[in-house]
Amino acid sequence: MDESPPEPEDTSPAPGRMSRVQQLGADVEEQVGRCVIGMQAEVRACLAALLAGGHALLEGPPGVAKTLLVRALAAALGGEYGRLQFTPDLMPSDITGISVFRPKSGEFEFQPGPIFANMLLSDEINRAPAKTQAALLEAMQEGAITVDGVRHKLPRPFAVFATQNPLEHEGTYPLPEAQLDRFLFKVLVGYPEPDLEAKLLAQVHGRSPAAAPSELGVQAICSPEELIELIDLVGTVEVREDLPEFVVRLSNATRSAPALVLGASPRAGVMLLRAAKAGAALSGRDFVTPDDIKTVFLPAMRHRVLLDPAEEIEGSSTDEVLQHILDTVEVPR
Repeated sequence: MDESPPEPEDTSPAPGRMSRVQQLGADVEEQVGRCVIGMQAEVRACLAALLAGGHALLEGPPGVAKTLLVRALAAALGGEYGRLQFTPDLMPSDITGISVFRPKSGEFEFQPGPIFANMLLSDEINRAPAKTQAALLEAMQEGAITVDGVRHKLPRPFAVFATQNPLEHEGTYPLPEAQLDRFLFKVLVGYPEPDLEAKLLAQVHGRSPAAAPSELGVQAICSPEELIELIDLVGTVEVREDLPEFVVRLSNATRSAPALVLGASPRAGVMLLRAAKAGAALSGRDFVTPDDIKTVFLPAMRHRVLLDPAEEIEGSSTDEVLQHILDTVEVPR
């Protein structure tokens, strides 16, 4: 009788397993496209942030469908959706919830705030003061909040999608670096191309301005449980031994660039690799390539570095400096 020990279970990513993630990306783009014209790159970036266990900051002028994009994405992915309209008088307790005293029981009862959602839209986040913005820090980093000394776990998955207008400065409070660093991506949402805008106008002018994504045909194609499985699956994407060194070279280049007064932190490198893993999975691969890293480098880094004011006056931009770094740092073969 053969009493040799059983072979250990192979837990390495098998070819084709990432096809589930790839299919989710295609399905989400189709669903969101039913109410948001174009913006495939922005949708993919938001989905990659979610699959990497991160959060996304969407920046763009008013009227370019930042809020609608997040609403449509939430409708397509199912789960609990929460929304916060940030205003100067918004208090931290308006986000996290409060403890209410119940005379009958003689005890305090916690009333959860809007943050207890799978996807939280923080609209115009830079309109609230730093104290209120900081209420999101613990939630975004640890998936939990602390109220009156009691820690409350947030549902999983949990992702914050914040919007802000970069052009308006009156009545706004710039996000501090510590807050910005909690966002995996900063996604720039600009104006559409003229032909796409004409298509948008032709399709949208007859809609009700208050129509919800579900009323425009967006259907939930995923459950929170399925999404958790895919997030965990993305975590198994393999990273070649030489790629962390490539990320370090990129990070060091941001720290030594004369045009930048603040470079990327080690945490930025970790988040960059996580984002690259999500990008690889959305492409159907269970391994990261240098191109995956290069693709997510700008959205993952543009809010984590700081441009020298003198360079800004000269007309340079953060993206131009980062693109120059991408073009000059040696890529692994």
